[in-house]
Amino acid sequence: MEVFIMSLEDQAKGAMDQATGKAKEVAGKATGDSKTEAEGKAKQAFGDAKDAAADAVDSVKDKF
Repeated sequence: MEVFIMSLEDQAKGAMDQATGKAKEVAGKATGDSKTEAEGKAKQAFGDAKDAAADAVDSVKDKF
């Protein structure tokens, strides 16, 4: 059960990072701030990685 809860937490954190990153990317584009835009893209990638890790945990959990 603990692994399942962690997986849901990781998925939620990943989604939050993706949303925050997208907002930051859009803000950077709107203001012409390439650094903020790049930071937003990096945050989105970090969120994608968290989602992938959570999916991997779910996959392993399903095998047991």
